[in-house]
Amino acid sequence: MSSPFHPPQRTLMGPGPSDVSPRVLAASARPTIGHLDPLFVGLMDDVKRLLQFAFQTKNELTIPLSAPGSAGMEAAFVNLLEPGDKAIVCQNGVFGGRMKENVERCGCTAVMVQDRWGDPVDPEKVAEAISAHPDAKVLAFVHSETSTGVRSDARLLCGMAQSAGMLSIVDAVTSLAGIELPVDDWGADVVYSGTQKCLSSLPGISPITFSPAAVEVIATRRHKVQSWFLDMNLIMGYWGEGAKRAYHHTAPVNAVYALHESLLMLEEEGLGASFTRHRNNHLKLVEGLSRLGLDLAVSEPWRLPQLNAVVIPEGKDDAKIRRRLLEDFNLEVGAGLGELAGRQWRIGLMGSSSNQVNISRCLTAFESVLAS
Repeated sequence: MSSPFHPPQRTLMGPGPSDVSPRVLAASARPTIGHLDPLFVGLMDDVKRLLQFAFQTKNELTIPLSAPGSAGMEAAFVNLLEPGDKAIVCQNGVFGGRMKENVERCGCTAVMVQDRWGDPVDPEKVAEAISAHPDAKVLAFVHSETSTGVRSDARLLCGMAQSAGMLSIVDAVTSLAGIELPVDDWGADVVYSGTQKCLSSLPGISPITFSPAAVEVIATRRHKVQSWFLDMNLIMGYWGEGAKRAYHHTAPVNAVYALHESLLMLEEEGLGASFTRHRNNHLKLVEGLSRLGLDLAVSEPWRLPQLNAVVIPEGKDDAKIRRRLLEDFNLEVGAGLGELAGRQWRIGLMGSSSNQVNISRCLTAFESVLAS
């Protein structure tokens, strides 16, 4: 016979999820009400306002999708692309490859711009692709590549797309609330994220925002969006303005409570203060790792303060060390993905996990395990 599950208290310093604050956990335990209850509809409107604050946008179509960041990615592509369209996709890690999969599953052509895993997207290669494929509808790229800890120049890339008359799709799953992401100032068209990274909320929701230009493209499609669940024309009937909402799906009510609380905490802290905290804690972690003889894998200008890719020293057993960290210290760090598996650790300093206590705990744990 099965018994109740009681998880241990872990320190989550991997690529996500991050530590969830007691305040957010408490919010998620509040009484469940109906997803069309007038009080919940009022909460929905405030969640949209707070997401606009977090994304730094006035986009009316700014909502939390009832699914994880991968669904945010899919929603971006299935709503903007129609069969036969062409999209320029930048890949410098795992998630650019997933963008390619989405493009092809829409019945479209993906023009790939490839860069070494661990480097940012090269704007010169993007310019060459735009010049060679001026008929492309979309330029898609990952702002903060979770698999490598690399930031690309989203401002420049969005500007290049806009100048070429293309729409931009930006993966900001690890960006939102951790580093600068002024959607309107950069002219980004579709930006999606996740709640379990720098927002430190419960996993399973994807904040997403669409520019007026993107909304116009969706409204004038020749074909139905291939995904019924992710069709923005339908979802806006539920997440639109006003008290009257059309039933689309049962929203994850308690997870929305948690997201609302995490966004309130972000508003209270302030975006600038959040960015500064992530940056300062990153520098403290790097200094401590250096004392242990550990190097970061990404060149300094392009490092993500919220996700630190660390080179595994020669002769060290990746899986064994991570297992020791988890079993002996209740500390979770991430492994390398894809071609970086066994070569890197990914140490997250995201949201509530980004604090001095966690940094000290992490450094102490690594020092003990590496010495033994």
